[in-house]
Amino acid sequence: MKSILNRIKRGFYADSVALMRIAQELQKSGIVASLMIGTPSNKALLKESGLLAKEGEGARPDDLIIAVKGKKAEAALELAEKLLSSGPAGPSSLPGEIDGANLALISVPGEFAATEARRALERGLNVMMFSDNVPVKEEVALKDLAAAKGLLMMGPDCGTALIGGVPLAFANAVPRGDVGIVSASGTGLQEVSTLLARMGKGVSHGIGVGGRDLSQEVGGRMTLAALDALEADPATKRIIVISKPPAPSVAKKIVARAKRSRKPVVLCLLGAKGSAVRTLEGAAGFKSRTHFKVKAKGRIAGLFCGGTLCAEAEIILADHGLRPNAYRLVDLGDDKYTRGRPHPMIEPALRTEHIEKALKDKKVGVLLLDVVIGYGAHADPAGLIASAVVKSRKLIIASVTGTEDDPQVYSKQVKTLKSAGVLVADSNAAAARLAALALA
Repeated sequence: MKSILNRIKRGFYADSVALMRIAQELQKSGIVASLMIGTPSNKALLKESGLLAKEGEGARPDDLIIAVKGKKAEAALELAEKLLSSGPAGPSSLPGEIDGANLALISVPGEFAATEARRALERGLNVMMFSDNVPVKEEVALKDLAAAKGLLMMGPDCGTALIGGVPLAFANAVPRGDVGIVSASGTGLQEVSTLLARMGKGVSHGIGVGGRDLSQEVGGRMTLAALDALEADPATKRIIVISKPPAPSVAKKIVARAKRSRKPVVLCLLGAKGSAVRTLEGAAGFKSRTHFKVKAKGRIAGLFCGGTLCAEAEIILADHGLRPNAYRLVDLGDDKYTRGRPHPMIEPALRTEHIEKALKDKKVGVLLLDVVIGYGAHADPAGLIASAVVKSRKLIIASVTGTEDDPQVYSKQVKTLKSAGVLVADSNAAAARLAALALA
């Protein structure tokens, strides 16, 4: 019988990405593991996942719960303690008195994130908030405070940024250049910046604004501030704005601001009515060279790690006249799939499970995948995909978002996929077009 054990570390919280990586390390020994701060919502997730024991029920919002299940649960707890002790403990989002620091990256539970962000802004620091589950009223208040102080408030739920050539959170190794990017999407920023890099172009700054910034409630506050900042930046010669469809009233603000800009602005508002640029590769000005003639029967199963990449693929399939019953695309990074589990960009095992199911489904004729590499991502996502599909006779199409300078190396990931029989397109948009044409 498998044991379910919880251990509580009182008054302790740490970077959520670090906690997910520790859980990933524990799972290598064949157990199920999750490390979460003891908020009511997190305890509910642990209970739903079958990982909450009696000890965990008594955790407070400022406690850390180490939850493990398996035959080696006791040993896993000890390993977790060892891994936690080897890194920085406690709240570590602010750089304190580090000389020259001008940005704080905040990755603490949502209940604490707004307080930490306010502290940083009051100290005159720009903020990148990786944390989510921050009330929208807090987001508005923080962005208004940032605007009053002439600072950037990136987020909440900002997963990617490139500031002064420095990649933050999930980002890629791209060269410096004269293109400024404003993005409400992490993987959208990654796709555009890496496509630019593959054309020999670089990024001055990539400013993430958080997925809610262009909502009616937030009103595009940080998108407008980022446009102002990039227009004033001497190193930026042109600007790209990336987003899923904004609220109509906010879209008008963004369009009007773009028209007033002294620098060229490309608006890529995926799925928005009347948007001149309908794809991320179009925003980058990238010309795909992928030409395959393939045919398949059955529907398309799209299994994505990037929410915006999933949205872009869906737009392209619809533009090619495919009916909704001809495809089913899933964003596996959505909260409903990642409850109590690491994001699939960090730990792709979740997608591997879905790939195996799709390969067994006789109604599926095409498997469509994104492979996102870079800092923070899994060390070899292509290798895991290759192992799962190597003996399949289905048509499998993928693209790789990344560069040669990324830790996983773009060309190596492409080679691994091709060796397993996967057709690799030049971009996510090209992969979706190829899938659509295969069913034509």
